Amino acid sequence: MHLLRSFHKSSKMGEQDPSERLRGDHPKETKENGTGSFSQFSSSVRTMVRIRQKYQAIKKRRLEIAATSSQSFVSPRSTRPNVFTFENLQEPINSNPSSQRKGKKKRKGRVLYPSSSLRAVPTKERSRAKNCLYLLCIILFLQVYNAIENLDDHVLKYDLDGLEKTLKREVFGQQEVAESLLGHLRDYLSTYVHNKPLVLSLHGPTGVGKSHVGRLLAQHFRSVVGDDLVMQYFVLHHCPTDDDIPQCTKSLDSHVSEMVTQAEEEEKIPVFIFDEVEHMPRELLDTLQELINPKNNNEYLNAIYILISNLGHEDITKFVLHNSSVAISGRLSLSQELNPWLRSYLERCHVLFLEAELLPFMLLEKSHVMDCFIDEMSREGFYPDRSHVERLAEQLSYYIVGEQEFSHTGCRQVVAKVNLL
Repeated sequence: MHLLRSFHKSSKMGEQDPSERLRGDHPKETKENGTGSFSQFSSSVRTMVRIRQKYQAIKKRRLEIAATSSQSFVSPRSTRPNVFTFENLQEPINSNPSSQRKGKKKRKGRVLYPSSSLRAVPTKERSRAKNCLYLLCIILFLQVYNAIENLDDHVLKYDLDGLEKTLKREVFGQQEVAESLLGHLRDYLSTYVHNKPLVLSLHGPTGVGKSHVGRLLAQHFRSVVGDDLVMQYFVLHHCPTDDDIPQCTKSLDSHVSEMVTQAEEEEKIPVFIFDEVEHMPRELLDTLQELINPKNNNEYLNAIYILISNLGHEDITKFVLHNSSVAISGRLSLSQELNPWLRSYLERCHVLFLEAELLPFMLLEKSHVMDCFIDEMSREGFYPDRSHVERLAEQLSYYIVGEQEFSHTGCRQVVAKVNLL
């Protein structure tokens, strides 16, 4: 009670205005507010009691929570409300093990590498399949290498290097044609299996060296594959009249079939050279077309056909004369420019030329004719004096285009001129 009285007095003094205390009006204020101060005191006491009761209840609950947490479960019969506190907080026990597994799976530890070393994938057990793969690659490489060596051996069997030297030595003014011819032969003779025969068509004016090239090819391949696998067919000689056409057709078909069969047995490629094709009857052209494009027999696919003619020679001459100055300056290749037009012209003659690779021969210049004279005089045993050769070359006729001179007949009259010496 003594404490309550002192508290009452202190509260009463605290509620007074400081200005009134200075004036000395304490008795008057106490008498007027006696009833109000008692009510304020009683409310303060009740407040303190409630605070103390709550403190005791909270303390008791904390003790109960500490006791129940040690037993890891809460009694289901407890009706007291749960009060959340941060003291003695534990993780809730999860009764679902799958959720725990998922949580563990999500936690993936990072692999930390030392800064001074390189990162490396952890080594695993080497698969034996890799060794088999390496072995397979080695075997494949050896097979490809062996195939390439066999291709080289197949080309060497035909001695195309010797043929190249012969053409350079004995053919004048047709270097581009000779290179193209050798290129086609190398590509075709590099293997034995083909999907179609090789057909080469040589075209050009008279005396430019077409028939001479045909003779050189026949001579070379006879020395390589044998006489039985090389055929030279001169139309005016083998089929001179129209009455002989049926017999010529039969003999040509049977001869080609026999040669192809023999070449198949010997694993060689036969060569068929047809000269003077411009004089060949249409029946013979049709038969030759059937032989070049067989329907059922695969052995006919491994063969070389060389067609020699002067079809379109007049237009070839005009084209060369018109574009000679451009060709000399090195701005175009006459054979490349001429091939599209020449092919369209030959297709109108016969469909046989659709399958052919065209090799147009150009006109020979005066210097080429002089080379022909020197070669022929050397063969006949004459000394090729330069002034004498120039005098013989002056006896021939030429097309004059600027400073260039192209022979009308090429080297055709050279042999006759040398025989008169």
